[in-house]
Amino acid sequence: MRAGGGAAAAACGALVLALLRRCLLLGPLALRPAGGQDGDGCGHTLLTPHSGTLSSKNYPGTYPNHTACRWRLRAPPGTSLLLAFGDIDLEPSERCARSSLLLADPQAGTAYVPSMSPSLPAGPYCRNAVPTTPLLVTNSSTVTVLFNSTSHRSGRGLLLSYATSQHPDLVSCLVRGTHYTQEHVSVYCPAGCKDIAGDIWGNPTQGYRDTSVLCKAAVHAGVIADELGGQVTLSREKGITLYESAFANGLHSRRGSLSEKRLIFHKACGDALEVAAFNASSWWHEVDALGQDRVWAAERATLGTAGHSWATKPGTEAAWLELDLGTRRNVTGIVTKGSSEHYDFYVTSYRVSSSRDGKNWRPYRGSGGQEDKVFEGNADSHGEVSNAFIPPIVARYVRVTPQSWHQRVALKVALVGCQPVRVRAPRPYVPSVPKEITVPTSHPATRTSIPGVALDPEKAGSTLLVMLLIGGLVLLCSSLLLLVFLCRRKRKLAVELTCGITKGYPKLESSPVCPLQSLPPPGPALAPFPPPGHLARGHSPEYAEPDLVQVSPGGAQPGPSTFRPLPDEGYTLPLVLSHYSVPGLHHEYAEPLPPEPEYATPFSEPEPPGTRRSPRTPAGYDAPAPRPGELPPRDTATSQLGDCPLAHVYHEAL
Repeated sequence: MRAGGGAAAAACGALVLALLRRCLLLGPLALRPAGGQDGDGCGHTLLTPHSGTLSSKNYPGTYPNHTACRWRLRAPPGTSLLLAFGDIDLEPSERCARSSLLLADPQAGTAYVPSMSPSLPAGPYCRNAVPTTPLLVTNSSTVTVLFNSTSHRSGRGLLLSYATSQHPDLVSCLVRGTHYTQEHVSVYCPAGCKDIAGDIWGNPTQGYRDTSVLCKAAVHAGVIADELGGQVTLSREKGITLYESAFANGLHSRRGSLSEKRLIFHKACGDALEVAAFNASSWWHEVDALGQDRVWAAERATLGTAGHSWATKPGTEAAWLELDLGTRRNVTGIVTKGSSEHYDFYVTSYRVSSSRDGKNWRPYRGSGGQEDKVFEGNADSHGEVSNAFIPPIVARYVRVTPQSWHQRVALKVALVGCQPVRVRAPRPYVPSVPKEITVPTSHPATRTSIPGVALDPEKAGSTLLVMLLIGGLVLLCSSLLLLVFLCRRKRKLAVELTCGITKGYPKLESSPVCPLQSLPPPGPALAPFPPPGHLARGHSPEYAEPDLVQVSPGGAQPGPSTFRPLPDEGYTLPLVLSHYSVPGLHHEYAEPLPPEPEYATPFSEPEPPGTRRSPRTPAGYDAPAPRPGELPPRDTATSQLGDCPLAHVYHEAL
């Protein structure tokens, strides 16, 4: 068993050395010094310094027999290569005799195994499954990929993408939107995914079905250029019922049904630009069968215009349509359309040039920059076709030159972009050198130097003068505001003192500050009021202050009362707002009590015989004793009946 295992390992090692020798030595499949691809088994290939995609012949169909292909991948100095395996489907065979894949570093003379499993030896790969680790990280800037096939029956072959180590989020061209669950996704798509088999559903306006191939949909949306690749940022939102198809950037999307999620690509500069004016090489003046005129002028080239479009005059060569944006814009895309539904005129291909002054024109060459780029146009007269400018065009004037058309040159155009961002280049730092001032030796000037600051003596004097003037102006304004505030406050206090009413003594004089109308009008209603000192020295002789009523000895004239005298007696109300205003200086009089029953009805008990009782009323009540000066009441019943003592006295019901 050990001998058999050693023989198998030796045979595998010999095969690896043979394949490495085939990769490194010059032969029928030797690479040119510039690198790239060689062999009859190469399929779709796009190699750039930063990313690329390669596949075997007939992929995703069965690769042919007895073919071989070699790709040499190079990265910029200081970086290494990352390999993303999209698909590897090889017919299994013992010791990889029928088909094999080898990844080697020609500089170090080592080989990489796609599975990255430490249990497998580094050597050729011949399996029909995707490696367990789709991303292979190498430590070299140069990798040689060798694919070899002999007689076989099945197998799709190989699909591989690469990028530099600066893009660790590299994905394969076959990754779909359903591979992600997060709402926001940011990945790096390699160059060359446009022509890889895979379906997309939707359009840039509605979004794309989440089952679409992600990188291919990004090319269709105009987010990245297929010849460059790039970073893609998108969001997964709620799906819609129907996805409409569209033709954009050389790709046809399909019409799709409802999906759970849809892909929305983020494009920073994608607003519709307003065209200030149109100009054209010529336009068609049509006269129909009914004799009606129809002018296909340049102004009819607006995409949103209803009816016919712009069209050239018959026999015109080198037709062009010019759009004036009014000012310099950042143009990122163009949308074209044919004549209308009633005519079958449209442009199938065109070139684009730009100008900043309308005189000097520069053709658009895309990311390659070697040849003028020809854009794919419309396939009918009513559909819209979009094409992206990557990198964008920065200009005011854009000219569209048709290259091929159907029946007649007719076109409607719209431009997409935004306002250019003006980035000012930083000015180089030039340290200021202070001017030399000749100072007389008799009066040397002493200056205090500030570390790191160079002062100009001439400018320093003017600056100091300006600062002093500003400080003086601020101080003057503050003083004026303070003076105005104090004057207004003093005037307010004077007005309050002048217009106030001293306790009990109104001011009746009129003044400009206090008009007479604001004071109580003088008249006979207000009696002259004695000064406060007179009231304080003594009491009024007319009224007395005792609480009890005094009766004069004569009985005819009552004594002074504490109740307020009647108006008939010559009394007038003093001008006192309330009795709390001048406490202790004026007499206060109480109001008389309301009338009440004068006599009460007491309960009485039988009295013993011989007791002297007061005279009684006819109703049987005890009458009170007469007041001083009053005559006793005369009872007729008593005079007739005499003194008849009563055994009981009853009271009336309450």
